[in-house]
Amino acid sequence: MLKAAAGFLVILAASVWVGATTNHGCHDVRTAFTQLNYSAIRDMRRTVALMPQKVSMRAPDSLSVPIGGREMMPDPAVLMANRPSIAARYVDSTAVDDSSLARGERMFRRLCVPCHGAEMQGNGPVAAKFMPPPDLLGANTRGRTDGYIYTYIRFGGAIMPKYGHALTQGQTWDVIHYLRQRQKTSPW
Repeated sequence: MLKAAAGFLVILAASVWVGATTNHGCHDVRTAFTQLNYSAIRDMRRTVALMPQKVSMRAPDSLSVPIGGREMMPDPAVLMANRPSIAARYVDSTAVDDSSLARGERMFRRLCVPCHGAEMQGNGPVAAKFMPPPDLLGANTRGRTDGYIYTYIRFGGAIMPKYGHALTQGQTWDVIHYLRQRQKTSPW
């Protein structure tokens, strides 16, 4: 019995030693047991740190022709200076129907309610801690064009962050359709 146990331990130690020495380039048993075998991409000592907040996006050359369907964000300084003229470029070409309103309501509840509130009065839970957003049912927002609201949603504003990464162009128009429908059905 003792010989069988000793033989089992020898076989176990030999199999561990052979497995450790052939473990993807480990040259000795100590290295195999003390260092984990991570690929070069997962090794924190050799990983390139990308800082997306430090990368600046330059506008394309004025002579370039867009070949994709991606919407290019206008220069933020130019956008803030003359938003109404830039907003005139964005015209709604989608149909307003019940499915568009339902999609817009879902997107509004997911992305807009935290700041603007469920009643669109700028009283969401986030607004209590920061500067309150405008009342979307108020006269000021009712007087804005759809393109103006579109640029605010997609590219952000003075306080509002940009949501172009979270919404497609069609989803943005769905949110605007829902907003306009709520403005029509609610009193001033």
